[in-house]
Amino acid sequence: MNRRALTLGALAVSGALALTACGSDDTGTKSNGGGSSASASNTGSIKCDNAKGQLQASGSSAQKNAIDAWVKAYTAACKDVQINYNPTGSGAGVTAFTQGQTAFAGSDSALKPEDATAAKKTCGGNAAIDLPMVGGPIAVGFNVPGVDNLVLDSSTIAKIFDGKIKTWNDPAIKKLNPTATLPSTKIQAFHRSDESGTTDNFTKYLIATAPADWKYSGGKAWQAQGGQSAQGSAGLAQQVKQTPGAISYFELSYAADGIKAADLKTAAAAPVKATVENATKAISTAKVVGTGNDLALKLNYKPTAEGAYPLTLVTYEILCEKGNKADTLAATKSFLTYIASEDGQNQLTAAQYAPIPAEIITKVRSTISNLG
Repeated sequence: MNRRALTLGALAVSGALALTACGSDDTGTKSNGGGSSASASNTGSIKCDNAKGQLQASGSSAQKNAIDAWVKAYTAACKDVQINYNPTGSGAGVTAFTQGQTAFAGSDSALKPEDATAAKKTCGGNAAIDLPMVGGPIAVGFNVPGVDNLVLDSSTIAKIFDGKIKTWNDPAIKKLNPTATLPSTKIQAFHRSDESGTTDNFTKYLIATAPADWKYSGGKAWQAQGGQSAQGSAGLAQQVKQTPGAISYFELSYAADGIKAADLKTAAAAPVKATVENATKAISTAKVVGTGNDLALKLNYKPTAEGAYPLTLVTYEILCEKGNKADTLAATKSFLTYIASEDGQNQLTAAQYAPIPAEIITKVRSTISNLG
C-alpha cells in the first residue's frame, strides 16, 4: 500500500485529552487492574473468545492508568486471563517486544526502522505494526520561587535544556515574562535517564520549532550534555516538586500536587496553556504516515490555531500483524479488541485520556480482528 497522509483535522477527538500517565506508580510495578479512578466498564460487552493464561506486556509509562482501567474491566469479565503490564518506558518496552519477551509493547513513539527490522524475527518474518490507542499533552513543569505563571517559547526551552540559559532572570525569559518577578535562582533542568517516548516527542517539538537552538537528532535517549536526570515521568515530577529552580517535561497529569506548567508561545497571538482541550486542537491535525495496516501518526508540533497546544504525544500498542505466539494470540486479540472498542475507548474519558478519532480507531479495530 502506498504511503499516505490522512489529515485528521476534520475528525473530532471526543472526550478529555490528558495523559494521566503513571500517577505515583512509575517504578515498573506490574499492573493487574487496580488503582484506577475510572468507573467500571459494562463487562457484558467484552468478548473473551476462549482466551486464557497470562498476557505479558510492557513499555510506555504514559498509558499505565489507561491500562489499569482496561485491565480491571477486562479481567472482571474474562477471569481466565491475567494481564501484567510493566511500565518500564517506551524504549525498554520495544526492546522486550523485539526480543520476544512480551505479547505487545506500549510506546509513545512509533517503531523506528531498526526496531521494525528487529521485530520481524519475533514476528516470524512478518511486520510489526503501530496501533494508536491514546493521546495527550506533555507539560513543561517548573519550580521557580515566587513565580506562579510562566511563558516560554521553544527557543528558550531549547537553550535551557542545552545549558545555554542558566538562571531564571535571564533576559530571554524576562522578555517573555515582563511583569514577573524572576529570581536569580540557578536553573536545574531535569531529563529522563531511561529511553522514553516522552523524550522523543519533547525533542521532536524542539527540532521542529527551534532548529537553530536544538542541534540534536532526537530520539528516545537524551542527547544534550549537562543537566540532571531521573527515572520515569514520576521521577522527573518529584525532582521538580522538591528542587527550587527546577524545570522538566512530563505528561500533564504530573503537573499537579503543587507543580506548575508553563504556557507555550506559538505562532498564535496568545501563549497556550497545557490543557486537555488545547492539546486536542493540535493532535486532531495529526496525519497517518504508516503503510498498510501500520497506523503510525505524524504529529503537528507547529499548530497555528489560537489555543492549540503544540507539545503532544500519542501512545501506540505495538505487536505482530501476523506471527504472534499461539499461546497468547487469543488473549491478545480479545484484550485489544476490548480496548479499541467503543466501550474501551469510553473508559479513557473517565481516566482523563483521549479516545482515538473515529476514522482511525475503526481501522485499528479492523486490523486487530485480522491478527494472526
